[in-house]
Amino acid sequence: MASESAATLYTNARFAGSDKPQELLVENGLFAAIGEDLDKSLPAQGYDLSGVKTVDLGGKLVSSPFCDTHLHLDYVFTARKPGAVNETGTLFEGIQRWSDTKSDLTVDEVKERARKAVAMEVHHGVQYIRSHADVTDPNLTSLKALLELKEELKDIVTIQIVSFPQEGMYSYKGGDELVEEGLKMGADCVGGIPHYETCREFGERSMHKVVELAAKYGKLIDVHCDETDDPNSRFVELLSALAYAEGIGEMTTASHTCSLGSADNSYFFHLTKLLKAAKINFACAPTENLYLQGRQDTFPKRRGITRVKELTDAGINVSLGQDSMQDPWYPLGNGNMMIILDYVLHLAQIMSFPEIDDALKFLTINGATTMHLRDQYGLEVGKPANFVVLDAPTVFDAVYERCGILRSVRNGRPLFTSETTIDSEIPLLR
Repeated sequence: MASESAATLYTNARFAGSDKPQELLVENGLFAAIGEDLDKSLPAQGYDLSGVKTVDLGGKLVSSPFCDTHLHLDYVFTARKPGAVNETGTLFEGIQRWSDTKSDLTVDEVKERARKAVAMEVHHGVQYIRSHADVTDPNLTSLKALLELKEELKDIVTIQIVSFPQEGMYSYKGGDELVEEGLKMGADCVGGIPHYETCREFGERSMHKVVELAAKYGKLIDVHCDETDDPNSRFVELLSALAYAEGIGEMTTASHTCSLGSADNSYFFHLTKLLKAAKINFACAPTENLYLQGRQDTFPKRRGITRVKELTDAGINVSLGQDSMQDPWYPLGNGNMMIILDYVLHLAQIMSFPEIDDALKFLTINGATTMHLRDQYGLEVGKPANFVVLDAPTVFDAVYERCGILRSVRNGRPLFTSETTIDSEIPLLR
């Protein structure tokens, strides 16, 4: 995608942790210079700014774009399909409802729904999405649709696709072969769902297969792992050990890991050493996990999310995902990652002022780390000029207000701008 103009100087920007206004020079789709008073220092160095467009950001917070590291684009807006309503609100009924209603999918229909979801996410500041595609379908309809969409929308959003066996790698006949076929077709990540397999042995076997396929094809790993309240569901331990042994821990993500919220501290203390050594990533979907988990509890009722605070405090990377938009697992979801962030800060009790001031990392650098994209991500000279402007002056204000996005820029080209004003005769409401 060509930039809107050869060069643009963005002035009066605020960065997280900086009290002084910053400026960003974008040239040919890249960050050419970043710092204070570039409008003065660059001419002094001989740089001609006479033909450079200038945009005043009004003292608003500038951030790297948001990452949604766990989403199911093939499922979005299917919650009201006949037969899709999840009466129990449980994970396992959601899978059954999807299984019962997915036979009529077409590539065009999946793309139409997914395109709407992507637009919603982009308007909320997202430029990076990892989407799972259900491959427990002999026609691989979802995967074909998302692979096409990934290419069609690459100038707007980076989409990674997981070859994901929703109904099990071994509990669904030929599931392992379909996962491998998905990788051959171009999926970026190997997926699995060990806790859903019909027995523990199948779950363990699937973890070995996931790592084997990742090593064979040079792919990333993202496993729906231990998405259950059962404290004895411990596939994350096996996944971590296998990834560590293979030397691909940094390319591996354990999604959900709700069971860690039920496991005792002694086990978690023991596990932490392995997680740190393996350097695997975690993806948490707080709204959906809160909604689906604890369904068999009376009181006390579990919150359902993984140990975000404890993992973070241990130096283990945790990122966040919307997961669902109106599908059989979750009736809401609009792609607003600021809401997702708000939920996880409350649920995980990450609420000290320093923690709030650093909270955007869950949507930005942590997400890019999960997606293994750090080399092309960030507000750094020489990297692609991808950033968003939030309607707040600081991270604290952005989190406090769940603020919106005023501007999104990708490869130097504005994707959109959004200026909102309030008109009222009442002074208090202006």
